[in-house]
Amino acid sequence: MGLVQRQSLRNTLISYVGLIIGFVNTTIILPRLLSSSQLGLTTTLVAIATLGAQLAAFGLASTTIRYFPYFRNQGRAHAGFLPLLLTLPLLGFGVVASVLWLGKPLILQLYHRDTALLAPHYGVVFGLAGVMLLYALFDAFLRALFRSAFSSFLMEVVIRLLIVAAAAAYWQGYLNFSGFVLAYAGSYAVVALLLLVYVAAIGELNLRPQRHSLRIKPLRELVGFGAFALLSNISGTVLLTIDNLMVGAKLSLAAAGVYAIATNISTALTLPFRALNKTAFPLIAEYWKDGAMDKMADFYRRSTRVGTIVGCYLALGIGLNLDFIYGLIHRPEYATATTAVLLLLLGRLIDGITGVNGSIVLTSPRYRYDLIFNLSLSASIVGLNWLLIPRYGLTGAALAYCVAISSINLIRTAFVWYVYGLQPFDRRIGLILLVAAVAGAVAWALPTLPNSWLTLLLRGSTLTIIFGLGLLLTRTAPELNNLITRVRQLIKH
Repeated sequence: MGLVQRQSLRNTLISYVGLIIGFVNTTIILPRLLSSSQLGLTTTLVAIATLGAQLAAFGLASTTIRYFPYFRNQGRAHAGFLPLLLTLPLLGFGVVASVLWLGKPLILQLYHRDTALLAPHYGVVFGLAGVMLLYALFDAFLRALFRSAFSSFLMEVVIRLLIVAAAAAYWQGYLNFSGFVLAYAGSYAVVALLLLVYVAAIGELNLRPQRHSLRIKPLRELVGFGAFALLSNISGTVLLTIDNLMVGAKLSLAAAGVYAIATNISTALTLPFRALNKTAFPLIAEYWKDGAMDKMADFYRRSTRVGTIVGCYLALGIGLNLDFIYGLIHRPEYATATTAVLLLLLGRLIDGITGVNGSIVLTSPRYRYDLIFNLSLSASIVGLNWLLIPRYGLTGAALAYCVAISSINLIRTAFVWYVYGLQPFDRRIGLILLVAAVAGAVAWALPTLPNSWLTLLLRGSTLTIIFGLGLLLTRTAPELNNLITRVRQLIKH
């Protein structure tokens, strides 16, 4: 097995372990140990720092993936690529830190309802943004070296364990809340430091600049690509953070904490779609290179069908058992976001079902349109949040996300169909949605049992049996029928 395959396998395993730890950590443990206001504060600090780090990086993380192959093994230390990678973002961090400092009165005014809570901890943003920036740059450097497993382990597993340890120390009285916030931020500093040590340990921490590095690729070209990548990446960051930031500003940090848990619950739906897109991206790029449009069309249909099946099953499984999930937290205020979770699940389901269209656009000759779609999505979410949060609260934020991401995916799907003649929907998709609706309705109509675990088992098993049998009888999932046929043949032999 080659190096890339080993790293891919390790990253996949780490992602699944991290998902389990992250779900238990952010959905069950932290809400029980922290108040909604405290949880909202930490979420807000991380969101502001993430945006700051993204701006300071100026797209150089993506530039590393794109251009490092030209520098690899060019003399000593890859022609001085690492100091070239670090210089501009560190200068950018100085600018971003200045803006955050000068903008402190404005930000505190936006969060005027919680100034007493936010103001004493605002300085943490600077340290958080700095260590996030360093982590992102070294992570990109290691990915370019095909050594990404350790950095994935740090961010998916280690940091989550450190954060929950800090929360437990606060709950037991070993730390006051200010100490917890510092420990929370310190968790990011620890993983950045460990990543730095790892880079040094593998002999890649070469910080001496080399003049001839700019002869390989001119700085103007690197910065130009970085600017394009920044605009594309910042839209993704806005998608992940803006609704929580605007909930905190327009409602309260307590509301932001409640909404953060709703977001975490719905995020569990995205894992299979992320795994699918990781596989789809290089495969679709290969189809474009070979001009294999028939293979691309077939993959587009099959991946959409599989995504619809898995997505509907998970969305229904989560939605039908929200009472059980919120019951694990033992804090009734978090359950007020139940409607928000359902809307977020719907938006993520539509995004997942149609998500391969993004990979098709991004790897196509018209890849620049992907930037237009991403910027339009960011603007739509900001605008809709601005209108809907004051009127409908957390439900408004979730509705804004659902409407914006559904609309942009429908537009992008239409774009791929119009320009390249590719569209993934056939009668099987309609049948899958019908079977899912019937299975979900039957499971929802079941009575709630005195024991929540028995209710979970009853609804989950009913959903699984009806959904599975419906797919088999309608023959809408050839992959499932083929799997059963193979199992039968193995049993016979």
